[in-house]
Amino acid sequence: MGSWPEKIFSRLREAIPAGEKIIWVHCASLGEFEQGRPIMERLRIDYPAHKILLTFFSPSGYEVQKNYAGADWIFYLPADGPNNARRFLDIVNPALVIFVKYEFWYYYCKKIKYRNIPLLLVSSLFRRDMSFFKWYGGLQRKILARFDHLFVQNESSLKLLQEIGLGEISSVGGDTRFDRVIAIAEQGTPVPVLESFGKNQKMIVAGSTWSGDEAAIAYAMERLSHENLIWVIAPHDTGKEHITELKTRFPDAAFYTELGEGKSIPPGTNLLVVDTVGLLSRMYRYAFICYVGGGLRVMGVHNVLEAAVYGKPVVTGPFYQKYAEAVGLINEKGGLFFQEESAEQKGLTEILQALLSDPAKYNMHSEAARQFVFRHQGATARIMEFIQEKRLLIN
Repeated sequence: MGSWPEKIFSRLREAIPAGEKIIWVHCASLGEFEQGRPIMERLRIDYPAHKILLTFFSPSGYEVQKNYAGADWIFYLPADGPNNARRFLDIVNPALVIFVKYEFWYYYCKKIKYRNIPLLLVSSLFRRDMSFFKWYGGLQRKILARFDHLFVQNESSLKLLQEIGLGEISSVGGDTRFDRVIAIAEQGTPVPVLESFGKNQKMIVAGSTWSGDEAAIAYAMERLSHENLIWVIAPHDTGKEHITELKTRFPDAAFYTELGEGKSIPPGTNLLVVDTVGLLSRMYRYAFICYVGGGLRVMGVHNVLEAAVYGKPVVTGPFYQKYAEAVGLINEKGGLFFQEESAEQKGLTEILQALLSDPAKYNMHSEAARQFVFRHQGATARIMEFIQEKRLLIN
């Protein structure tokens, strides 16, 4: 049968012909993929003679994107080690390597540098508490020094790299996710089931929700019933157990997967649960107010940019500080958060009521959200300009 790495190497040898010009992009998981995707799409356009190899570390990324049409080959990356790194590079022989955000593989970076293959890190973030900036972080600093360039998301990350002598190979590139959400919004691909749901009613779209978020939404639905709102919930977990929990909590809701072929929502329904994946980034455009889940859990809020790009106020819970884009959105008034005050989460109800009753407040937060996203676009273009100016790829 062979070991798992052996199977990967065998599949790689079968899939990749010798002599191909290959760009290798590595993402740990799904979030990093969304940051790498705009770059891959531009590389495809600007360097059509090159093929793209996409690798993942996590099953949550690979399983969702294993059929992504923007890459020529998609594989798991064998674990870091001198033999694995050597064998992988022998087979792939990439012309350019791009690691996304937090990918610091000692042996892969060492072998790539030894072979003089250009190596870029994109959309990265650094904090002072990371090992690179500690007295014992010599090995980690050596890994960073092997990159040809480090594109970071913000000035504070750049300052940290400058302090350890890596300023000459570092610059603020920004976060490519801004480019990605703008592209999705500009495509304007409809979600048919929402086109006719609750015409002339204000819609609250809640995405990536967990049980705590859903409890807060249930409380708000009851207290705001006089507002004639319609609600859409897209839970983070679409597994059977959680969907059963949602059916118990919201007995009158319609569930997307049960609507039948025509996806027609029964008259009088005021809540749709979208118990499938792949629609959320397009659903927010129908919202009057967006709610992004995860902010009631220590792990933190999910992707606020998918909602903010449509110029709608974005509401979440108090656990958002880990994510620079959420902090920025809230600081610049495009987002609002409520404290975890009680089991009923009255804070969400109060924020929704304030936005619904004060058009000037609503418009201010809406415009701030839109401006925040569009002001931060351009990371993909900056990375592509570097590749072109340094002639890292030749068609």
